Amino acid sequence: MAPSRHLHTLVRRALNHKHHLTRHTGAPSAGAFPPLCRGFASAAAGGGGGGGGAPRAVTESELLGANRVVEASLTLVRERARLKAEKVRAAGGAEATACLLGVPLGHNSSFLQGPAFAPPRIREAIWCGSTNSATEEGKDLNDIRVLTDVGDVPVQEMRDCGLDDSRLMRTVSDSVRLVLAESPLAPLVLGGDHSISFPVVRAVSEHLGGPVDILHFDAHPDIYHAFEGNPFSHASPFARIMESGVCRRLLQVGIRSINNEGREQGKRFGVEQYEMRHFHRNREMLENLELGQGVKGVYVSIDIDCLDPAFAPGVSHIEPGGLSFRDVMNILQNLKGNVVAGDVVELNPQRDTVDGMTAMVAAKFVRELAARISK
Repeated sequence: MAPSRHLHTLVRRALNHKHHLTRHTGAPSAGAFPPLCRGFASAAAGGGGGGGGAPRAVTESELLGANRVVEASLTLVRERARLKAEKVRAAGGAEATACLLGVPLGHNSSFLQGPAFAPPRIREAIWCGSTNSATEEGKDLNDIRVLTDVGDVPVQEMRDCGLDDSRLMRTVSDSVRLVLAESPLAPLVLGGDHSISFPVVRAVSEHLGGPVDILHFDAHPDIYHAFEGNPFSHASPFARIMESGVCRRLLQVGIRSINNEGREQGKRFGVEQYEMRHFHRNREMLENLELGQGVKGVYVSIDIDCLDPAFAPGVSHIEPGGLSFRDVMNILQNLKGNVVAGDVVELNPQRDTVDGMTAMVAAKFVRELAARISK
């Protein structure tokens, strides 16, 4: 059902200020905010709302304004998901269709915040004319039953209206739930930094009614309790995931930057951490994984920095000695299990200076994940 004229008006008013926004990196200037949200956003960012002192109290009108932006965001996702699902069902024969949902969030990065710019670059690379629309196993991405797209969660617009991370993460979860509510859509999420994985996995698990197994490719375990005091840091999503009970078995592959806390947290949660220094001895086992039995399926999370920077230099945290693209593909394509959702995160377009090479790598991951998710 199409949204009412009132909802169309609401969406336009809440989101049409996008052209006034500053870049995602750093804190926007006060003048970048629409009048309704300016004080709320300044307070949330730690500013004094004009006087330089303690943040002032948020007014009721500002809170209502922020609520309207959230409502508008969810309305956009809901109506797009309904439309795309109707088209998929009309085509017939699909049990699951990979559905792109962008989450351009970068402020939880501990070093560089460029991943906020990644979703449009990944989409551009997916449909780049330098390659065709076929996946390696022969699925056609032009078939709406294989891949569709509902656009982005407007993260920056919500931040500009003062949403804190707790509510922002809930809104990401709600957006994923709206995609899942429209059968046969299955979320394939474009980051953004790795903090987005927690709200996405939470929504997937809750929708399916139980925990999933997670196959996680990364140079880092991202399992700090609260990196630099931030429980929503991109270095902490898997601590939140494991605490929440939404994952039964977590396998981390490609690890090569891990300290004592990372190892202790891994032991605490029973994580299977496969470090690159031992990859040669684990390769055969990893290329014959069987996951998802006895739970609701398999979630795949790919941090682009799992790869050696020779293959993917456009990331915030360059860690030499990583996986090759084919290493990851061999594991993913040989995986025995029902892949129900996934994400591709941590592309930093601001560092992707070699003809967009890393965006093409991220797009290739998305294409092949779509092939695994779609059925």
